[in-house]
Amino acid sequence: MRSAKQEEWVATHTIKPEWLVLARNVMTEIQNGKPVMDALRKHPLEDGGYLGKYVLVAAYHQMVKAGELRADARLLERLRMKPVRTLSGVTTVTVLTKPYPCPAKCIFCPTDARMPKSYLPDEPGAMRGLEHDFDPYAQVRSRIQALEALGHPTDKIELLILGGTWSSYRRDYQEWFVKRCFDAMNAPLTPIPLPTGEGRGEMGEKISAGELQQAHSLNESAPHRNVGLVIETRPVEITPDEIRWLRHLGVTKVQMGAQSLDDRILEMNKRGHDVECTRKATALLRAAGFKIVLHWMPNLHGATPESDREDFVRLWQGFCPDEIKIYPNQLLANAELYEYWQRGEFHPYTTGQLIDLIADIKPTVPRYCRVNRVIRDIPSTNVVEGNRRTSLRQDIHAEMKRRGTFCQCVRCREVRGKSVDAALLKLDDLVYQADHAEEHFISYVTPDDKLAGFVRLSLPAKDAPQTGLADLVGAALIREAHVYGQSLPVGAEKDGAAQHAGLGTRLLEQADLIAKAHGFHRMAVIAAVGTRQYYLDRGFERGELYLAKNIP
Repeated sequence: MRSAKQEEWVATHTIKPEWLVLARNVMTEIQNGKPVMDALRKHPLEDGGYLGKYVLVAAYHQMVKAGELRADARLLERLRMKPVRTLSGVTTVTVLTKPYPCPAKCIFCPTDARMPKSYLPDEPGAMRGLEHDFDPYAQVRSRIQALEALGHPTDKIELLILGGTWSSYRRDYQEWFVKRCFDAMNAPLTPIPLPTGEGRGEMGEKISAGELQQAHSLNESAPHRNVGLVIETRPVEITPDEIRWLRHLGVTKVQMGAQSLDDRILEMNKRGHDVECTRKATALLRAAGFKIVLHWMPNLHGATPESDREDFVRLWQGFCPDEIKIYPNQLLANAELYEYWQRGEFHPYTTGQLIDLIADIKPTVPRYCRVNRVIRDIPSTNVVEGNRRTSLRQDIHAEMKRRGTFCQCVRCREVRGKSVDAALLKLDDLVYQADHAEEHFISYVTPDDKLAGFVRLSLPAKDAPQTGLADLVGAALIREAHVYGQSLPVGAEKDGAAQHAGLGTRLLEQADLIAKAHGFHRMAVIAAVGTRQYYLDRGFERGELYLAKNIP
């Protein structure tokens, strides 16, 4: 959680006069070459402690505005807290839906009446939802303000909506929730007071016809443009009707809990679906152009480390997710699995077993997939037995380094903040077969094999699932276009930055060439609301739910 001083700044967007004096002194020290932390320690607060970096960031902006300081992107980078949050090229804002029953009965899932199903009130992201009474506007607005306070650009936002099974909520609530999120992104950059109750609504609240579309239209040129909208749901919920609804809301990426690709394990854990259901849902999402994130859980009831190793291989046999979250099953007192443990029927893996398992499988992740997580952010105090370390990713990477192995997933190869020489980039087209589609992971790669940008091009097979979406008839699909590096404001440029170097346009042109060579004469893209103008400027035209063009 943020400190009280940072909360005060975020809420009021002001700097105490005495803080500003210290910040000026610290800034001078930094400009003269002193490390940031050394400069802060040299100028402590009168009551003890030191200025937060967020104060330095605020002082920087104030000094630039007043003409005391010239804008200096490199100086701002030194002041920014946790730059890794925006090194993937976008800024992620997470919001939680209000508590609501989930149709699933999974034995490993925690239950807390205060929270949406599967979430705990002391998880970092969940705490923000509870703090704001699950008000979507307040959650988005406060997060944007906090990120700005830490020096992060917030004009390109991936909105991540969490909370049980999204598809189980009433559609009027879903529409209202998304609309209020867009209202918050459409608000001016200057922080405004957060609502004290307006807009929270109840489950049956409706918005008038066209309100969501109006919010979408405003966002195309808003100060905080939505470059991705993510929901989480279950495989059984994915149907052509649900896909049409998700596109109406503006969704571009779907997270699904596969958990296991073994029907025996799924049944033992009361998942309520089989492997074939996950396969069909994944293929249908791909045919509709969505980016696909699958959750996979080792250490489920009935599994062993060896069966988990075998199960992980199945992820790349037709399913081929674009991203995965590895969520080792954790034994929690408020889950049904706790009773199995009490009877001696379930035994959690030790931390050592988990590190050994994931260090074995992580190097096998294909180069087109991104490993978003290898552990959930569940505080160790909730775990009854088994692994309690939330720093498991670092432990796994240390073990892989010891072994001399490495991971080639998208996350591990992102160029991040490194300078990029466009003239030295190599174009790579990684082709792989998914169920009912040929996939092309088209990327620009640096000489040391770092990803500067990529496009996911999907060429549907003749037997691809029928989506019922007229925009997609006979079209190749761009499911994602992404250029990496520190997120830069719209229209901004920076020497050596991957973003704004024209890589996106070049990747789209390459996708056209590949699609045309395979007999496709139309291209469709699942554009996020805030990226529509980008594609419209490159020859695409508006359809009903997608943007499309004839391939020149």
